[in-house]
Amino acid sequence: MSPDGYATYAFDSRWGEDEELASMNNGSGDEYSIVFTTCGAFIRGFDHESPMSPYGDDDYVTWPGLVESVPREFAAQVTEPAFCHDGGTGPFLAATVCLWRLHDDPAWKTGDIDFPRSGPTQDPDGSSWMFGLLAEGTPDAYCAYAKDYFEVTLDPADVRQIFEQRPLTADLVRRINTDADLSALTGTLEAIGYPPAEARK
Repeated sequence: MSPDGYATYAFDSRWGEDEELASMNNGSGDEYSIVFTTCGAFIRGFDHESPMSPYGDDDYVTWPGLVESVPREFAAQVTEPAFCHDGGTGPFLAATVCLWRLHDDPAWKTGDIDFPRSGPTQDPDGSSWMFGLLAEGTPDAYCAYAKDYFEVTLDPADVRQIFEQRPLTADLVRRINTDADLSALTGTLEAIGYPPAEARK
């Protein structure tokens, strides 16, 4: 939907050695990163209006319990420069929510957190709204997002072809975005890791 400009949602299959990154940055101060490693996956989200924001502390300290129990396999993600902001005493993890899952874990894990009793108590860390589209994960949900954000009406059947990683054609790309050109998407598709047409024959 944003072939020549800023994309809110992105995926980089070449983020690092044996690592892939799914990310969101809405340009208004909110962001998340999901790092897939050989050990599992680590998720960090930052809601800049959350009462759990490090910006609410003069020393830019992350909310108690948020990262203290992150396993050593994901320790590098907690100090990853791309996920940190600069504070008065140095870089700090921009996070109001963290969760992780090693390959052998039966479920996602979080720290032992005492959530704030004031502010938006229904979603104090911003996780519900921030990951809502991702958690729903359907073509219809994306179409609703596109209608609200891009003010366009998409055919869920077209979007489903992308979800299923069907071969991209110039016609499909134009049906989704009349301003997009398939030939100009080569770099983006390679970064995403979208399978080339010949790989699906």
